[in-house]
This record gives sequence, structure tokens and C-alpha cells, in this order.
Amino acid sequence: GCELTASTKSYTFQVDEEDDSDHILALSVVCLTDGAKDECNVVEVVGRNHENQEIAVPVANLKLSCQPLLSLDNFKLQPPVTFRLAAGSGPVHLAGWHRIVHREDASFEEDDDLSEEE
Repeated sequence: GCELTASTKSYTFQVDEEDDSDHILALSVVCLTDGAKDECNVVEVVGRNHENQEIAVPVANLKLSCQPLLSLDNFKLQPPVTFRLAAGSGPVHLAGWHRIVHREDASFEEDDDLSEEE
């Protein structure tokens, strides 16, 4: 998880680009925490589209008096991704999980196929 505040407005989740694994980041809950004011707090997810252009999408608009918490049901994202407090002063806490899926080594699979044919 991470926390966005007036002094720390963004957090970037990155993975090692040389890593040969698939990474899945899922956002579960976005909520206001102790000390939040009754103001709109807009959280955006900033990533890249298929043309490698930066895009920002608002995922939560929280206000202490009417919606202090939002469940995002494991909203899946492809790292690298930045979470940004686009409006408000927070603090806003983001919670989720990160899964690493290791790819099978293709060279072993090819060797197995050849031995079966022989």
C-alpha cells in the first residue's frame, strides 16, 4: 500500500524491466485516513496506452462526509503505474496486492518436444 498526502501527491510502482516475469498489480481499496478534511480527494491512475502515450484516469473521488472509502474489487493494472492525488490534501491510503508470474523457460519445453518425437 501507499499513502498520498498534500506533501506526497504521487507514488509510482515500478518493476525491473529486465525481469522476465509477468507482474500484476491490483488495487483493492482507496480510503481517507485519520486527519482528512471534508473535501473532495480525487485519486488518478497514470499509465501508458498502447501507443506509449501517458494517460491519467480518475479511479476515486472521496469525501469524508459522504464517501470516505471505495472498494475497487482488485482493479488490475500493468506496471509501471503512478497513483496521483489530483485534488484534495488527503491523506488517502491505497491498498492492494502485487503478483509475480514466472514464465516457463521455453528452451526446456522445446527440448522435451524433441525427445518425445525421437
